[in-house]
Amino acid sequence: MKQRFLKWLPDREAVSNNRWLRWMGPTLQHPRLWHMSRKGIALGFGLGIFFGLLIPVAQIPLSAASAVVLRANLPVAVASTLVTNPVTFGPVYYGAYRLGKRVLGEAPHPGDVPPKLKVALESRDMQKAIKGKPEASFTERLSASWHFLRTVGKPLVVGLAITATVGGLLAYALTSAIWIAAVRLKRRNRQRGRIKTRSA
Repeated sequence: MKQRFLKWLPDREAVSNNRWLRWMGPTLQHPRLWHMSRKGIALGFGLGIFFGLLIPVAQIPLSAASAVVLRANLPVAVASTLVTNPVTFGPVYYGAYRLGKRVLGEAPHPGDVPPKLKVALESRDMQKAIKGKPEASFTERLSASWHFLRTVGKPLVVGLAITATVGGLLAYALTSAIWIAAVRLKRRNRQRGRIKTRSA
């Protein structure tokens, strides 16, 4: 299980050579950022999910910078930003938009897809920003994202803020709970093994 999890994470070389993270230099090599501890892993997931859901651009550098400051697990923080990608982007942002409408007291109608949101979601510039294609510079991605947020307005911003905050907290809590449960189960199995050995 642990080996499968490690294969899913980017290694030191991949993180260090990432074009969005090179500016951090030797800071990325701090041992605490690579340590497999409950707190570090849970915090890494929380940060990655939070920034992955909150903004459509610069998720990796923001989650990595936060991981460095808070000493969270760096590869987990970077990898979990992929919660939003070209496949999940549309449903996540549409759901956040509808949530924002409800919170603001603007109850959406069933199947309500505002023209501006639909155009923005299908925009070539926006897809370029989300996919992070090599030909799209950071400035282009940031500009496309800012234009997108300005186009769809307050409901989406409110919905994304709520979704990202709740998602990040849930990711942290669930990861911690699973880790604790796994450790307890492992200890219980060890104790049972010792009891069987003594009784034999």
